Amino acid sequence: MKRLDKMHSILSQALRPIKIKIIDDSDLHVGHAEASGVGETHFRIEIISEEFTNKTRIDRERLIHGLLADEFSAGLHSISIKASSPSDI
Repeated sequence: MKRLDKMHSILSQALRPIKIKIIDDSDLHVGHAEASGVGETHFRIEIISEEFTNKTRIDRERLIHGLLADEFSAGLHSISIKASSPSDI
């Protein structure tokens, strides 16, 4: 399973998002020291979920990083996160 699909599955199951968009930006980092050359290392995540209601931006990002901890251990290097609750939009 591709990393993007796996991340989508993990976040969808845990956060039941109203909207989720994950963009693979790995090709923008080819040649950088942290880019391992194996692809699928850098992503942008845009997600809207009720689970983020009454949580700070930091708490939302920590939650997502925690859910993706195994992916970071397996070579995921960087994610950019835009996490919102429905009341934020």
